[in-house]
Amino acid sequence: MDRKKVALCPNPFRDGGLKATLRAKRILEEQGFRTEISPVFKAVSRTELPQGVVTVPIETAVRGACLVVSFGGDGTILRTAQSAAPEGVPVLGVNMGNMGFLAELEEDELDAVAAAAKGEFEPSPRMMLDVELRRGGRAVYSGTALNDAVITGVVHTIKLEAMRGGRKITKFSGDGLIIATPTGSTAYSMSAGGPLVEPAAENFILTPICAHALAIRAFVLAPDGSVEVRIGNLTEKDAVLSLDGGTPINLREGDIVSARKSKYKTILAHVGEKSFYDVAFEKLGERI
Repeated sequence: MDRKKVALCPNPFRDGGLKATLRAKRILEEQGFRTEISPVFKAVSRTELPQGVVTVPIETAVRGACLVVSFGGDGTILRTAQSAAPEGVPVLGVNMGNMGFLAELEEDELDAVAAAAKGEFEPSPRMMLDVELRRGGRAVYSGTALNDAVITGVVHTIKLEAMRGGRKITKFSGDGLIIATPTGSTAYSMSAGGPLVEPAAENFILTPICAHALAIRAFVLAPDGSVEVRIGNLTEKDAVLSLDGGTPINLREGDIVSARKSKYKTILAHVGEKSFYDVAFEKLGERI
């Protein structure tokens, strides 16, 4: 690890003109750090970047860095985590989005970036999911998620069956199913009626989406083994799988989506005094 290298990963559509990113770059370089800038969205064209800004691929930027700073919303942090987690590099989020639940800093708090780069933060390891899509007994897709893996029908309801160790957990017809981590418990899973789970916990959270049955509820499961979801009869309906809100993968009848605890963890850099509960009530609603 290069303790003087910091990767700056902005969402140029949130950080217009990379103003926050370039300010953080100046702050860090005044403290003797080297920085590399890597926009997290590959579709970004040079027209979205200030003239003269040199960028590198995110895989290059995070390799050997002591810290990754993400500029954008929660979606930007989720994208950044995909590359940072395998390298074991902590991620510090600067909120430039709407909710910013995962972010530690606001745009007017950039001076704190230098202290974080010096190691002045509390590491908050977060469980991730390894997700695999099997079709006809063969793996056709795999990926890793920090928040969730979401299986949904397109316009129509679909039939799903969730299993653990060959035993049925639940079976229902509805809009879909969310397999969330504790970190993802405050995202789509919560909106669908799932529980809030402390981020330091390690659990699978299965949250049905608009199930057509009164008795169907969310499940919180231990992290050992895997969870498998079988796609039922689609009868010419469409269904998709998406990890952390990314590009949807088309599903077919009989497909099996499996999720297990990943060997990788996202390490979020916690620099503030607020607890998980403080942030939850501040971002999601008033205390009652």
